[in-house]
Amino acid sequence: MAASEQEILAGLAEIVNEETGIDAASVQSDKSFTGDLDIDSLSMMTIVVNAEEKFGVRIPDEEVKNLVTVGDAVSYIKNAQA
Repeated sequence: MAASEQEILAGLAEIVNEETGIDAASVQSDKSFTGDLDIDSLSMMTIVVNAEEKFGVRIPDEEVKNLVTVGDAVSYIKNAQA
């Protein structure tokens, strides 16, 4: 069953927190991964792999660069589940 946007956001926040130590409450849809959350490319790849496992989706490497904000990632995962 596909997760709701809120469930995806909460799951991503948990993954980001585990990988970077950033408070899960700071991980919001309008936040940029690199600008606001200061996540480097290596951490981003780990987050993507963990998100793929958690939500049962595939995020190709060439799509990762398009996931600028947390909201972009939530939308991508939601659409990939459909």
